[in-house]
Amino acid sequence: MSAQTATRMKREILEIPEAVERLFGVGKTSVQKTAAEIRERDPRFLLSVARGSSDHAASFMKYASELLLGLPMASVGPSIKSIYGVDVAGDGALCISVSQSGQSPDIVRLTEAFGKTGAYTVAVTNDVTSPLAMATNATLDIHAGPELSVAATKTFVTSMVAGLWLLAEIKGDADLLDAIYALPEHLEKATACDWSPVVDAVDGRSLFALGRGPSWAVSNEAALKFKETCQIHAESYSTAEVLHGPVSIVESGFPVIAFAAGDAAEESVAEVADALVAKGAHVFATTDKVQDAVTLPHVRTDHWITDPIAAIVSFYGMVEQVAAARGINPDAPRHLKKVTETV
Repeated sequence: MSAQTATRMKREILEIPEAVERLFGVGKTSVQKTAAEIRERDPRFLLSVARGSSDHAASFMKYASELLLGLPMASVGPSIKSIYGVDVAGDGALCISVSQSGQSPDIVRLTEAFGKTGAYTVAVTNDVTSPLAMATNATLDIHAGPELSVAATKTFVTSMVAGLWLLAEIKGDADLLDAIYALPEHLEKATACDWSPVVDAVDGRSLFALGRGPSWAVSNEAALKFKETCQIHAESYSTAEVLHGPVSIVESGFPVIAFAAGDAAEESVAEVADALVAKGAHVFATTDKVQDAVTLPHVRTDHWITDPIAAIVSFYGMVEQVAAARGINPDAPRHLKKVTETV
């Protein structure tokens, strides 16, 4: 496909490495300043406020907070404030609100409420003039540049990176920071991974996206992207849960994508992937530890917690191809618009 005929989604996927590099070039001062302020406050726990893809980025931050900092992080439903009118205690908390547009009233209201009850609030957004940015103690501009496709890709990745970068700075983890700064080169390689076997296997029926730990956050995003860009029903499960009940719908050829990083969960993800093959599923996995599932080309980064970022970039290239094969324009999915303002 030529540059002239490529979808906006495809062009924006290819822009991800450059966008992450730009974030590092112009975002360092604000990330380090915000991290220093948070260290001084010494929060006891973290909260997140987000919806859709942004909530999946927040789920990734949740695992990073708990695994790296040892601090629990909980997602709070924006309706708690906007619909039910309840003020939830925020004293001692770090609240991270993620929204590419920063426009949704319910996200803004809950963030403001947490600030009023004592939380230190941070906006992760692509618009530093947005209502969300104006409502927080600090704003991390993800510097993704314009994203015109309805399907979020580079804003999702830059939100993940910005949030992880902040947490790494809070901890002062030099090895992780080095791995984060090395991401653009790895993400460039990830854009070139050929997942065409998945394109051929996805036939329009329901499918599973699986993961565990930080990789479960990106499996959530993968399931959403199948729905919004391909009009295919997909569900995301932890590999710790899929065999407990959801497996009942697996039949011969049922498509499954298992996301695995080079972390402590990799072998268990591979075992579940192979178990699903034995039940008739057509399983693809981002690990070479599987015996029966198909290993997908994947990029290992310089740290296990950054591996899922590369995996979702490779996934995006594939799901755009699935949409094209189904005759669907992923830039303008039916019933959807770029900015959703929920009350």
